[in-house]
Amino acid sequence: MKIWIHLAAAGLVALHGAGAFAAVSADEAKQLGTTLTAFGAQKAASADGTIPEYTGGLTQAPADFVPNSGKWPDPFKGEKAAFSVTAANMSQYADQLTPGVQALLKRFPDYRVEVYPTHRTIRYPQWVLDNTLKNATSAKLAGKIEGDGVEGAFGGIPFPIPKNGYEVMWNALLNYQRTQYDARNVGAFLVDTSGGRTDLPVLDIVEFRPYYDRALAGKNFTGSYDRLWVQQKTPPTTAGTSILVDYPINYSEADQTTWAYFPAQRRTRMAPDYKYDTPAASYGGVTFWDEAAVFRGRMDRFDFKLIGKKEVFIPYNNYKLSQIPPDDLFGPKHTKPDAVRWERHRVWVVEATLKADARHAYSKRVFYVDEDSWAFSESDGFGQDGKLWRVGLDYSFNYYDDGGGVFATSLGFYDLQKGNYFVAGTASLSGPMQVRVAEKLEKPMLFTPAGMAGTGLR
Repeated sequence: MKIWIHLAAAGLVALHGAGAFAAVSADEAKQLGTTLTAFGAQKAASADGTIPEYTGGLTQAPADFVPNSGKWPDPFKGEKAAFSVTAANMSQYADQLTPGVQALLKRFPDYRVEVYPTHRTIRYPQWVLDNTLKNATSAKLAGKIEGDGVEGAFGGIPFPIPKNGYEVMWNALLNYQRTQYDARNVGAFLVDTSGGRTDLPVLDIVEFRPYYDRALAGKNFTGSYDRLWVQQKTPPTTAGTSILVDYPINYSEADQTTWAYFPAQRRTRMAPDYKYDTPAASYGGVTFWDEAAVFRGRMDRFDFKLIGKKEVFIPYNNYKLSQIPPDDLFGPKHTKPDAVRWERHRVWVVEATLKADARHAYSKRVFYVDEDSWAFSESDGFGQDGKLWRVGLDYSFNYYDDGGGVFATSLGFYDLQKGNYFVAGTASLSGPMQVRVAEKLEKPMLFTPAGMAGTGLR
């Protein structure tokens, strides 16, 4: 059964040229809160009822949830998988499997997709929904190059009724996350072709989202929409090494800026090469710098085309994955099937093709963006030979406290050429990851070059 949801049927016809930069009309915006949710997803259930109607997200925390503990217990820990997809039966579910997941099933005979009941858990506070409605008729793509930036948006999804691939990508980049999150003891592991597992640096991560800082409400938002601070805690030889990245909301006005602090040198310096397809050395080169959180960075080297919507199996509500010991997660060729929760959801599909005059290790990339959280769920990267090279999967979970939002920092990449893989945003060997959220910037000095040096002393 074909389950493509054609854009024309939803009245979402892709625009080209100057029209692509225009916000939607007031009449179009009336879909929000009626046929569409207030954040732009299809409100109704799927035709077969597998995807339920959206009713406000998960608002009841598990009984064992302790606010500010950094732990997010699994609210669905008692559920059982409805069925499994394997290489033997994948043809039965072909329409609901992305090419990347199909490749993993074919490559690894014991790989399984454990499909659970679908829960539409994302929760938005009213102020974000109010801003989203305002953004719908005011937000526009900006910049000298299509996709370079966004203007006229703040504190909500910028394009809840997207008209092209760039708008979907910016929705994912500006998806609703808390003003600040603080993740500690963030583990990461690389598994090589022989099945050997390497403990990658344990990280502390603090991310500040000025775009969702209510203290900036009412202002014409410019500057950095996201500021990311990462510090290595292990191994001892590199402990204290830190990076700070500023992601601008308009790349035509300011470039992505990265600083790096190295304790051995006791100095902070600019790191202009930490972007695009520069390999991330700390992750064994299995991922590029523009694949942080599946994708982060400037879109000037690819043409981004909106393909449409599709109902597919994606990793979802993966509370368990970030808490279990590494031995329970990592297998010799792939993650252990019982450790990953999959659900069927609607996703936006965007195909990015390398421009004729641009350089990148990928010739094509396909992105899958969850319609509810607007978080990237998967990316498929193709080499210059046109063959599928890497499959990136995001293992997100949604916050169920009053503030809502999504944690989309646990991710993994499979290199189909080398046969190795890694997952970051897991428990480390010393214990589970802790994630705390805040509604305001709590550590302003952390996001300065001088502040980086102060935290990196050892």
